[in-house]
Amino acid sequence: MNDLAFTVPLWAWAALTAGIAAMLAVDLLAHRDSHVIGFREAALWSAAWIAAGLAFGLVLWAWQGGEAAGTYYAGYLIEKALSIDNVFVFALVLSFFAVPDAYHHKVLFWGVLGALAARLVFIFVGAELLHVFFWTAYLFGAFLIWTGWRMAFGHDQEVHPDRNPLVRLVRRVVPTDPRYHGDRFFVRLNGRRTATLLLVVLVAVEATDLVFAVDSVAAVLAVTTNTFLVWAANAFAVLGLRSLYFCLAGLLRRFRYLHYGLAVLLAFAGVKLILSETPVGKLPVPVTLGVIVAVLAASIAWSLAAGPAESAGPAGPAESDRTPPDPARPDPADRAVHRHG
Repeated sequence: MNDLAFTVPLWAWAALTAGIAAMLAVDLLAHRDSHVIGFREAALWSAAWIAAGLAFGLVLWAWQGGEAAGTYYAGYLIEKALSIDNVFVFALVLSFFAVPDAYHHKVLFWGVLGALAARLVFIFVGAELLHVFFWTAYLFGAFLIWTGWRMAFGHDQEVHPDRNPLVRLVRRVVPTDPRYHGDRFFVRLNGRRTATLLLVVLVAVEATDLVFAVDSVAAVLAVTTNTFLVWAANAFAVLGLRSLYFCLAGLLRRFRYLHYGLAVLLAFAGVKLILSETPVGKLPVPVTLGVIVAVLAASIAWSLAAGPAESAGPAGPAESDRTPPDPARPDPADRAVHRHG
């Protein structure tokens, strides 16, 4: 596969990993007390995460040149765009389980740790497959095109977070109390260590993100199979996912046509990946960046011009006074939610 390649020393991997760990530690310390995160606080944190992601691109530019930086920015933009759809589904999951507002950040923080671990595994496995078996580019490309089609035309399908196989497995294996106990994942009831409903929510968030991880990692691998660049693009985009949630969860209904833009990007990534194994070869980085920016700008402008969707949906974090579902009972049909994208 024709791709950008450069030697990444061990110290560079260590520095990137240490930087990501340090930023996570700062975020954890800054939000060690459970509180409702307002738009202003979330916007400041989002700006900080975006600045960190853009600054890393400048470091790459100085270290490896403009092509490496441009490739990183293309992957970062794709992952950041797809994370907007993550936010909508996370809002649905948190609303479904009626998670009190003050606990949203804790669930999303630990959810991001799981997301980073899953993406790291997918990156190395996917990149190795593309390097060893050239025909996997056609499989990944077809998968991305199919995912784009599904996102564009299957966004009204029902999703039942409470019926997720991993969620049901946790309830079957781990004793679970169908209530929240502050921001704790485990409590001791009647002398037995018991999981709270908040742990069930975390599992639902992690299970939901696994689907997005496959899509997004495959999309970035369509830009480059350089594992260092793919990992950096995914990590910096995912680090800002929590703040993005608090910024956008209440505004997502205004982006009613954004899923069409995301669908086009996924399909474009699939076509790009397939072309890389044909005489056409790898598309130039400026073309990739131009398509990403143009598609996102067009879909957002279309959404804003059309106004918010009329259909009712979760407009953001759930109200804390709602009654959470009993995990021991099957889901009533009227608790079905709709997945965006």
